Amino acid sequence: MKITIVAVGKVKESYFRGAIQEYEKRLSKYCKLETLEVPDEKTREHASDAEENLIREKEGQRILKHLKEDAYVIALSITGQKLDSVKLSKKLELLGIQGNSHIQFVIGGSLGLHPDVLQRADYELSFSDMTFPHQLMRVILLEQIYRGYRIMNGEPYHK
Repeated sequence: MKITIVAVGKVKESYFRGAIQEYEKRLSKYCKLETLEVPDEKTREHASDAEENLIREKEGQRILKHLKEDAYVIALSITGQKLDSVKLSKKLELLGIQGNSHIQFVIGGSLGLHPDVLQRADYELSFSDMTFPHQLMRVILLEQIYRGYRIMNGEPYHK
């Protein structure tokens, strides 16, 4: 299976990059992993709703250019479905059984995802009602995908 993470912005902190590299290495045993970064828009402090919508739209257009027609798209959204690790593992396994050979996860920028991206998504996934920095979210997502594969394969993992 191929998994692509489409994310707004670059990972700047070395400790996040190190964790991401570690999970990319671990995941190479289970899937083909690709990460695509799209540029984020600068958001000025006290931006108006209209400015924020324009930023989401620009970032959304950049994301949509990378979403493949034949891919199953999972958008990370605070309003999405909450799954525990076992259920996420079962979802990934079921997608593979159903013939989905390419899954794309989408991580938005600081203002979230534009409605056009959410409309394109086949599924919305929420990790929490809390908001996480998008750089940290990449680490969390990779860890959960890795954990999902470990569960799928009956391999030990920490609960």
